[in-house]
Amino acid sequence: MNIILIGPPGAGKGTQAKRLVSARGMVQLSTGDMLRAARTSGTEMGQRVAEVMERGELVTDEIVIGLIEERLDSLEGTGAIFDGFPRTLPQAAALDRLMAKTGRSLDAVIEMQVDDEVLVERITGRYTCGDCGEVWHDRTRPTAQPGICDACGSTNLQRRADDTEDALRRRLMEYYKQTAPLLGYYFAHDKLHRVNGLADMDTVSDVIASTLAQV
Repeated sequence: MNIILIGPPGAGKGTQAKRLVSARGMVQLSTGDMLRAARTSGTEMGQRVAEVMERGELVTDEIVIGLIEERLDSLEGTGAIFDGFPRTLPQAAALDRLMAKTGRSLDAVIEMQVDDEVLVERITGRYTCGDCGEVWHDRTRPTAQPGICDACGSTNLQRRADDTEDALRRRLMEYYKQTAPLLGYYFAHDKLHRVNGLADMDTVSDVIASTLAQV
C-alpha cells in the first residue's frame, strides 16, 4: 500500500508516519531526507543534487522524481508513505506517471485537518530537550520544574526559531496556497480521506488504520 500524508506544519504527519512504519512495515519517503542522503551518496543522481544545492538553486521536480524512483526500486514490494511530496499539481501528475511506470498504485491520500488557531497555540507553546529529544508544552505538558527536562534532567530546553506565531502563520498560508489544488485533484480521483489531526495521537492512528483497511 502506498499513501500520501498531507497536513500543515504541526499537524502530526511525522508522528503518524512513524506509527505506520512500525505497525505496517511501510517506508517513509521524506524528500528532505532523500536529498540530504543523495548529496553525499556519490551516485550520479547524488552528484546532480550536490551541484544544484551548491549553486544555491532549487532542486528540480525531475531530480526529485528520479530520487523517488531510485528509492521505490529498492523497496521490493514494501508500501511507501510520501512525506513532503507532492506539493504542486505538476508534481502530483509526475508521481502518478512514476507509480504507473513502476507498476505501483497510489492507494490513499490522508489529509490531517486542523483548526489554525488551535494549531498556532500547539506549536508556539512547544519546546524540546536538546539532549534527549523529549517534547514539552507550556500549557498542555510543562516540565515539573521550569527549565529542567523531566525525562533526563537536562537544562538544555530549546524552542525552534520558526515556532513564532508570525512565522507559523506565514508557513500556514504558504501551505494552503500550495495544497488546495492538490486536495481537489485527489478528491476528483477518489483518493482523498480526511482525519481530525487535532484528536489525540492514538485516535488519529486508529482512524487512519480504519481508513486504510477500507481502501
